[in-house]
Amino acid sequence: MDFRLLPLLSVLLLVSSASASDLEDPLIEQVVPGVHEDLLNAEAHFSSFINTFGKSYADEQEHAYRFSVFKANLRRAKRHQSLDPTAVHGVTQFSDLTPSEFRRQYLGLRRPVHSSPHEAPVLPTNDLPTDFDWRDHGAVTSVKNQGSCGSCWSFSAAAALEGANFLATGKLKSLSEQQLVDCDHECDSEEPDSCDSGCNGGLMTTAFEYLLKAGGLELEADYPYTGSDRGGCKFDKSKIAASVLNFSVVAIDEDQIAANLVKHGPLAIGINAVFMQTYIGGVSCPYICGRHLDHGVLLVGYGSAGYSPIRFKEKPYWIIKNSWGETWGENGYYKICRGRNICGVDSMVSTVSAIHTKEA
Repeated sequence: MDFRLLPLLSVLLLVSSASASDLEDPLIEQVVPGVHEDLLNAEAHFSSFINTFGKSYADEQEHAYRFSVFKANLRRAKRHQSLDPTAVHGVTQFSDLTPSEFRRQYLGLRRPVHSSPHEAPVLPTNDLPTDFDWRDHGAVTSVKNQGSCGSCWSFSAAAALEGANFLATGKLKSLSEQQLVDCDHECDSEEPDSCDSGCNGGLMTTAFEYLLKAGGLELEADYPYTGSDRGGCKFDKSKIAASVLNFSVVAIDEDQIAANLVKHGPLAIGINAVFMQTYIGGVSCPYICGRHLDHGVLLVGYGSAGYSPIRFKEKPYWIIKNSWGETWGENGYYKICRGRNICGVDSMVSTVSAIHTKEA
């Protein structure tokens, strides 16, 4: 079996975007074919994976099973690479998880039962900047880590409010996802399966509905994240640090999405995360990707700078903040191409406004 995970194309992408220290990482070395090919085998990859991500298993049986899953994910990453050649796919912290385990533990976006009545007004799209990134303007907190809890929806909603609160007050505050996990049981309708349910999933728009009723979010420092939904609600209304004024849902129109992003701050969005389990870097633009939305993330910007080898034309892309820590992707970020609603990235977009207060 050929254990080279990625073709030469991926090497060119990686070398063009990674630093020298990145290229020394043994997990990155797998993409570099050359004189050490005979040493690059699945066992070596797995050993490096365990050391890099601090993995441990209960016994030899579990170790053997995870090794078999890891090998399957090497093959899966290679398939992803062929389907998504402008990105780099390979070993990530999720490489010992089956796709179903990955979905159960790290995804958690529920499907809305009906359309939201909060439709965003149409904005002018003239004079939009060619490139824009809210990280350059101080509206984005550091990348967080949801852990093995399907609470992505809470991170997306809280991050959107962090940005909106920055626009309203001029100060960036890290807000509490755990409050949403513990206390938000808002439902999209009377159907119980649509309710926000902590580590079992939720929806950003229903999170905003909860925040309108509850009054807002506490600071992360006052209500820290635990990665569990078994602690009960400890919300203290006297400690609210940011409040929602209103929210709206943006139409499936990339110009409108860009306009809302620039005007209102980072946007809460849904995405199909099938290619994200093996994503290392570059701009993801898969030939085929489902539009079933299963992961909540934050849209912080867009760009069109060159990112691909000469054989690929430049394409515009979205810049997405994820909630799987800085060791995943490009320091915790994901780039996905614009123009074709790839992986449903344009299908569930919401914007939130914060109440302006004198006390920041």
